[in-house]
Amino acid sequence: MSADARGPALLDIRDLGIRLTDRVPHRVLVQDVTLSMHPGESVGLVGESGSGKSMTVKAAMRLLPSNAEVEGSIEFDGRLVDRFSRSELAAYRSSDVGLIHQDPRAHTNPMRTVGQFLVESVVATRKMSKREATDRAISLLAEMGIGDARRRMDQYPHQLSGGLLQRVMIAATLMNEPRLIFADEPTTALDVTVQSEVMAILMEQIEERDLGMLLVTHDLDLAAAVSDTLVVMYAGTVVESGGAKDLYADPRHPYTAALLASRPSTTQVKRLVSIQGRPAAAFEVGQGCVFAARCPFATELCRTDRPEMRLVDGSHVACHRAEAIADDLKVALHD
Repeated sequence: MSADARGPALLDIRDLGIRLTDRVPHRVLVQDVTLSMHPGESVGLVGESGSGKSMTVKAAMRLLPSNAEVEGSIEFDGRLVDRFSRSELAAYRSSDVGLIHQDPRAHTNPMRTVGQFLVESVVATRKMSKREATDRAISLLAEMGIGDARRRMDQYPHQLSGGLLQRVMIAATLMNEPRLIFADEPTTALDVTVQSEVMAILMEQIEERDLGMLLVTHDLDLAAAVSDTLVVMYAGTVVESGGAKDLYADPRHPYTAALLASRPSTTQVKRLVSIQGRPAAAFEVGQGCVFAARCPFATELCRTDRPEMRLVDGSHVACHRAEAIADDLKVALHD
């Protein structure tokens, strides 16, 4: 379905740039990030730690520190987020969007019960009475697969396992009936089995409620499994984006291919392949391709000229040599 057929984007980020202004020279954290999503669509934002994924989410929620300067535009449902008044911003954060954090224990109050944690925001904003909020919280906990939900409401965070607590976090996010969910590494702290269960519950809720989701993760396998679109970031910028299935099966950027090649195999025993060098921050890269220093296919052109994002066989990729190295990437992936 074309973007026009789907109507206006729910979240539309264009040419986003973030830099810290208390440094001389200013320190660039994110540059030229563009992505969009529609209701019911899931976008996976993938990359190594330090690539700018979480900073992009913070910019979209206007949670950046005062020393951060933002360029470009961020629109939610056609409205510029940076032009929200104080009351509009409060409504945006409390009703329109929800944030699922990486570590649920770090974002719950150990002195307050699960029930108090779930109902306090909707009661404080007068969306529901305490009775209505309690009934909704119990219903959501049951939908999350938490047995004996009424009893769980009286328990404290330390009495729940990590998997159960992350389900509580999802329920808390849904309490305000948001239209868009930012999921920032929502299953990193969980073991693989629990991770699968939690993601299945989250995706079921997103489908049933026709929500948009921006999933931030370093796990390309997970992102490809649950996302409609993949956006790959490196050194604060987008290097490749496209349909999840196509990009996962046939990456066009050397960095995307390197991430896929570094996964452990499920069918054979072989030595893990790592990406040479260390991840670079946006302020460390030069004028050329941000991945040039670690790319085995880089030429002098790559090191001196920043490639523009362009369409190559259905994917948008920032690589001068995308066509020339296509066969080499396929060999590297299946070697």
